[in-house]
Amino acid sequence: MFTGIIETLGTIIGLEKKEGNLHLTLQSSLAPELKIDQSVSHNGVCLTVVAIDGDTYTVTAIAETLQKTNLGTLVVGDCVNLERAMILGSRLDGHIVQGHVDQTGTCTHIEETNGSWRFSFAYDAALGNPTIEKGSITIDGTSLTVVDSGKDHFSVAIIPYTYAHTRFNTYAVGTVVNLEFDVIGKYVAKLMSQRS
Repeated sequence: MFTGIIETLGTIIGLEKKEGNLHLTLQSSLAPELKIDQSVSHNGVCLTVVAIDGDTYTVTAIAETLQKTNLGTLVVGDCVNLERAMILGSRLDGHIVQGHVDQTGTCTHIEETNGSWRFSFAYDAALGNPTIEKGSITIDGTSLTVVDSGKDHFSVAIIPYTYAHTRFNTYAVGTVVNLEFDVIGKYVAKLMSQRS
């Protein structure tokens, strides 16, 4: 379980494909504090640490994860949003994030708005994942509030701190991002669809 508050960025320094899996090796200031078998969110994807060496560590993404997320598009040198699992009893500064990406979306518009940024994204509505204005959304692991919402699109406002300390400063129109929709909203939508 995560909060969507990004702790730091990691840099991809190695990618190894083995059968259907992808082993990702990252360099990060978090590495010395990690443990084997620990869960870490990578662009919103919960992955297990399988090796640690100084300031680098390795995680493995299976084929299903690669099909549903943007992890398979990463190349050496790319930065990744990182967050360790939340500690029970701590403040929940973001929202409840499972680290289970529902689908990807695509950045469609970026606008600087007097000291902040507005990012718009489109996604496949056929998968049934809803957004609502002022509701929560997770983009590449970052907990955000939906500014406006349509059937297959939404936008978010990004403050300078978030822009500087996450992958948002690398996004361009066409960037593919991982989306995890609000878990409560997903359950409500599922229950309502069963009543129809």
